[in-house]
Amino acid sequence: MIFLRAARREFAHTAAAVFVALFAILISTVLIRLLSQAAGGRLASDVVLAMIGFGSIAQLPIVLSLTLFIAILSTLSRSYRDSEMVVWFASGLPLTAWVRPVLLFALPLVVVIAGTTLVIAPWAQLKTVEFRERSNNRDDAARVAPGVFRESAGGQRVFFVETGAGEDGRVKNVFVSTMQHGRLGVMVSSEGYLETDEQGARFVVLENGRRYEGVPGTPDYRVMEFERYAVRIRSPETGELPQKPRMLSVAQLLSAPLPAYRGELAARIGTPVAALLLSLLAIPMSFVNPRAGRSNNLIAAILVYLIYTNTLSICQAWITQGKIGFATGLWVPHALMVLLLLLLFGRRLSVLRLWRSRAT
Repeated sequence: MIFLRAARREFAHTAAAVFVALFAILISTVLIRLLSQAAGGRLASDVVLAMIGFGSIAQLPIVLSLTLFIAILSTLSRSYRDSEMVVWFASGLPLTAWVRPVLLFALPLVVVIAGTTLVIAPWAQLKTVEFRERSNNRDDAARVAPGVFRESAGGQRVFFVETGAGEDGRVKNVFVSTMQHGRLGVMVSSEGYLETDEQGARFVVLENGRRYEGVPGTPDYRVMEFERYAVRIRSPETGELPQKPRMLSVAQLLSAPLPAYRGELAARIGTPVAALLLSLLAIPMSFVNPRAGRSNNLIAAILVYLIYTNTLSICQAWITQGKIGFATGLWVPHALMVLLLLLLFGRRLSVLRLWRSRAT
């Protein structure tokens, strides 16, 4: 039918606009958080772009689910406001006739959501942890940022440089504070640079400075002037990556009957199922009464979406904590949503039958 083809085309156009808006919000949020971490030295600047990409991929199922729900809801609500639904019902077609075109539009996106949730998102989470661990395992020199006091990985040194490295690799006005054997050592120098010896050991070399050494709280201090002072940089040992459930593949989650694994598996299965149910729920919830507020149905839809997603999160947490079984936590929220879906369809169909009986 021409009408249904036009409806599916409008679904696609609305979904594209909604996705661009939601994805831009997601990118902006992730970018602000990562840039603040990079500015504070908790994250290397050269991994920010990769972290943004992996973080966006990990959150993509949520964005696609919300896009699907809003696109169908907005399109059908517009049809009510423009009286196109009146023509639809006057032609003798029921509200349930919208199920087929909605499913034809929603199922490909649900498949994408399922593939992203089950396969791509765990890989993105794993890469995010790898890049963050790589950033945390940088040596002390790589942690230094101009104009910021930076603590070393072991917490035994504090570095400060006033001016970053130029083309010659030298930094200006260096401050280094160390604590060794209960004695505080403070070094200040006009210049500094990195040096690697023949064995591959790395050193921070300070030139033309002073060293103040003593015990905190006592007047016993020594002051030494130096032309060249080398401080060895010890690279932190690389440990194993933390094995978080959200990083594991589906096969790994199924390999061990741990509550945390079962909770993560329920969340991954529940995401595409929720997207499918929300797309169908948008059909009865799209009704707009021209005599009432035009945003009433949108407010109700947002409340239902929030309650549904929070219920899924609560059930996942309960599965993880062992309070409920895997099957119960997986299917009960969706069963309640199916019941609500049937009730809303029944209510709208009964109102439609009453309207037709009065019209005749």
